[in-house]
Amino acid sequence: MSENAKWYVIHTYSGYENAVKTSIEKFVNGRGMEDMILRMEIPVETVKEVSESGEAKEVERKVFPGYVLIKMVMTDDTWHLVRNVRGVTGFVGTANKPIPLTEEEVLAMGMEKHEIVVGYNVGDHVRIVDGPLASFTGVVEDIEPEKNQVSVMVSMFGRETPVELELDQVEVLN
Repeated sequence: MSENAKWYVIHTYSGYENAVKTSIEKFVNGRGMEDMILRMEIPVETVKEVSESGEAKEVERKVFPGYVLIKMVMTDDTWHLVRNVRGVTGFVGTANKPIPLTEEEVLAMGMEKHEIVVGYNVGDHVRIVDGPLASFTGVVEDIEPEKNQVSVMVSMFGRETPVELELDQVEVLN
């Protein structure tokens, strides 16, 4: 069942985010629903606040006050469990139909990371397999895994041209 899990957004009373998360975790453990409700997150960011006296201190601030992100398999039971927790006002979506986050939204929030295994190195000959330059070949100039980018020197119209691509858009030539 857990492969059907999607990320949803729960709307809560402001300031109740942690209480809602704790309550749902207790219900899930008590009812043995760990395979249905997999994860909950309250996204926070660390910011520096300067007091009136000039002292700077780092403070964690909620990115989305009044919201909790939850990865779950949506069924009538899980919907009722979450919906009936004290402090929950509902799911983000239409009346009784929660709308899951898209994969792009989940990745942009940093909730989940897709690990790409790079099977090539700088200097390797590669073929572009996706995008407008698909089927072109070139030589890897630079790899930046943290940015999901690879620079490839491609020969186009008799000229060497550097091209920036995503890591999964190229494959090593055999």
